[in-house]
Amino acid sequence: MYRRPTLVAAAALGAFALTALPAAATATPAQIATSKTNGVAYLKSLQAADGSYAGAGLSNEWAFSAFAAAGTAAVDVTPGGDTSKNARSVYRDLLSTSGWPSASPAVTDYERATLNAYAAGIDPARVSPSRNLIADAYAYWQTTEPGYFGPSANFNGTVFAALALNGTKTQSGTQRIPQVLRDSITARIRANQHNDGGWDYSKAEGNPTQLAAASDIDMTGAAMAALCVSGVPNTDTDIVEAKGFLKSKLIANNGAFAAVFGVNTDSNGWAVSGLNACGINPQTGDFLTSLGKTPVDFLIAQQFNPGGGFKYLPSDTSPSAYASIDGLRAVAGGGFTSTPPVPTTAGAPQWVSQGSFTSGAATKLALTVDDGAGSLKVCSVSLTPTGSTTTLGAVLDAATGAATPSGCVTSVTPSSGTGTITSLNGRANSGSNTWKVSIDGSPFATATRSTTVGVGDTIAVRWGA
Repeated sequence: MYRRPTLVAAAALGAFALTALPAAATATPAQIATSKTNGVAYLKSLQAADGSYAGAGLSNEWAFSAFAAAGTAAVDVTPGGDTSKNARSVYRDLLSTSGWPSASPAVTDYERATLNAYAAGIDPARVSPSRNLIADAYAYWQTTEPGYFGPSANFNGTVFAALALNGTKTQSGTQRIPQVLRDSITARIRANQHNDGGWDYSKAEGNPTQLAAASDIDMTGAAMAALCVSGVPNTDTDIVEAKGFLKSKLIANNGAFAAVFGVNTDSNGWAVSGLNACGINPQTGDFLTSLGKTPVDFLIAQQFNPGGGFKYLPSDTSPSAYASIDGLRAVAGGGFTSTPPVPTTAGAPQWVSQGSFTSGAATKLALTVDDGAGSLKVCSVSLTPTGSTTTLGAVLDAATGAATPSGCVTSVTPSSGTGTITSLNGRANSGSNTWKVSIDGSPFATATRSTTVGVGDTIAVRWGA
């Protein structure tokens, strides 16, 4: 998910922190506007001749999150004005290929793509007839450690699951992920918060030594954002403690955070994006130093102008693509993704998405099953529709044998027809406690086998009143 550039010796951090710099006021709206304009121009220069940003491994696709934060639509980014190669279309084509992301993908591949597809104006659940990035991520749910996505030792995967699943709403702005799933992920993030108020990339839950270890600036920003996009208010104790950790790392004379790898743009960018996502102003209160500096001041000081690129280290003499993405996204006020801006290209819609199933083409759907007794099952269901839509009955039937992870659905009653579902996984309707279904965050209603399910729909089934 994240690549750290060249490591910096602690001595370099100390030398930079002690450099005498004049105090200055916080960055003005005009300075931020100039930074955004120049930063966007630099990121546009990174576009390949074929219109691409993404490629093998970690690449420049994070540019889409920065573009959106800065108010630039990905469809408006073209090589030499060739709209047929606009960045959004090329990225969508890449995500739609069967060979993407690799033969051995990780959950973070799908989370990264979800965040950037959303920012580019591509519905991540409806990239193509066969590509549903929300369902792809659901496949990494850990049945033995509910709330984690991917191996729990790689805590990064769970934080970015929260960012991707909770931060990318439907095209109408509805939260598509059921609250029970959001709560489950949130509980794991809270359980991994270190004693100093921050977080690190590795799992800390249940490990007193790791919980007592020093936290990481970058991951603290990401985890804060993950909690806030999951609905946690910025007045929550865990967010307040995270703020305190970041404040303790603030360097008075430049506004930078004293990161593990030294003062750098990427760490600062992730921290500021975390503050942005939580609605915390990174230029006032706790983040305005005694010498009149803020983290935004530091980021703007890292930018080459008029070129617009950001350097990674203060001592660097040329810009870094990755630092430029992190720097611009933060200065522009973005978290880790943003609602796509309305394009300026004539006729280009704000969103693009697959509108229906392709009959006979294999696809995936995201499904949660909540039995009302504390057992939450999460899975990606593989099925091959026979029409432009399918039904809840067909999805549940498919889930009994083609779900990842397995065991999401073990039995459905009735097993055929179009009627009301009376029992699921051996739990039968009882009085007012019945099986209900929500599609893409809609209000829960009686679950019937005939309930219509469309391409990319996120399905939540629960038992209760």
